Amino acid sequence: MNTLNLLQASAFLHIHKEELRKRAKQGLIPGVKIGRAWIFLEEDLVAYIRAHYPEPRQAMRVTLGKEYQSCHSTSAETPGGSASRHRQESALDTLLAPATKRRRSGTTTN
Repeated sequence: MNTLNLLQASAFLHIHKEELRKRAKQGLIPGVKIGRAWIFLEEDLVAYIRAHYPEPRQAMRVTLGKEYQSCHSTSAETPGGSASRHRQESALDTLLAPATKRRRSGTTTN
């Protein structure tokens, strides 16, 4: 098991030594401070790097001639998407309308 000091670990990770010291102190990068010196295990740094690899994306599979087939769902009743925006807005207006109409004030005019 190889151990690295702060300078060696910063060179291994390709970051500045002060940035490595700050991240190690915050617990973001695995390391330990023994006395005045920071010690890093090479295996831990490799695991840290591998943990930051991006997730592999599943390739989009396209089968020729099958792109435009209709939905085969048994619960699909009607084709189409969401209701029109105007219909949605009027339904929302109805729901948000006051429950009762305003009463006229009891004052009379001459």
